[in-house]
Amino acid sequence: MTENVIAFQGEPGAYSHQACRAYHPEMEPLPCRTFEDTIDAVRQGRARLAMLPVENSTYGRVADIHHLLPESGLHIIGEGFVRVRIALLAVPGTRLEEVTDAMSHPVLLGQCRGFMRQHGIRSIVGPDTAGSAMEVAKRGEKSLAALAAPLAGEIYGLDVLASGIEDRQNNTTRFLVMAREPDFSRRPNPAGGQTMMTTFVFRVRNIPAALYKALGGFATNGVNMTKLESYMVNGIFTATQFYADIEGHPEDPAVARALEELAYFTSSLEILGVYPADPLRAEQAAAAE
Repeated sequence: MTENVIAFQGEPGAYSHQACRAYHPEMEPLPCRTFEDTIDAVRQGRARLAMLPVENSTYGRVADIHHLLPESGLHIIGEGFVRVRIALLAVPGTRLEEVTDAMSHPVLLGQCRGFMRQHGIRSIVGPDTAGSAMEVAKRGEKSLAALAAPLAGEIYGLDVLASGIEDRQNNTTRFLVMAREPDFSRRPNPAGGQTMMTTFVFRVRNIPAALYKALGGFATNGVNMTKLESYMVNGIFTATQFYADIEGHPEDPAVARALEELAYFTSSLEILGVYPADPLRAEQAAAAE
């Protein structure tokens, strides 16, 4: 039944699959080939929700998502922070010293350089993390391992030779939960917490100091902006769109005043979602202070 399906990009065992398990264990995960396919699964009614990665604490933003979200026709209804624990996976019976090569997505390969160098293991670019685990299981070679989530080892019958081998122990990916319909209700995050978040995109008018003036309302009204990023639209240098996350609900008086002031200095403004903050957001902010 599609109402109980959540779509994600990648093969079973991907970190997006792990996020689905963590935040919506009651739903059936649906693997999709691309981010576009994941979005289409929801738009076409084959899934009720989509779980999409938006940024990683080590690698940075997932650029494709920022371009896809405004055009997707979907709405953000939740967020989840998933700790990226990287495991070295190999066919059963393999010893660590037998591994000469490790396959994974380029992003993950770049997050385990210390471990790979220490053990003299060469990097091989694979299709993605779980897809690499699937390939290792299919080849059955003891010299070849995969770098992926421990979940991928469970699914493809691989042994975990080493775990937690990422260079940075706070490596975390933020995911957005997308749906066909918006939900502006005030509600707690499934993991706890009552703070609401609002995400929107906007373009400033062609006037001097437009961005400075547009953002002034958030400062004067005491609204915390947790993210502000810019990117080109349609490959045109002069067409810039901004993506922003703020703490608060659009009906909060301070947020309403800030958004009203923002609208005056923008040529377009679209709210992508209103949703409860993951409690790990506050923990990470406290740790960074």
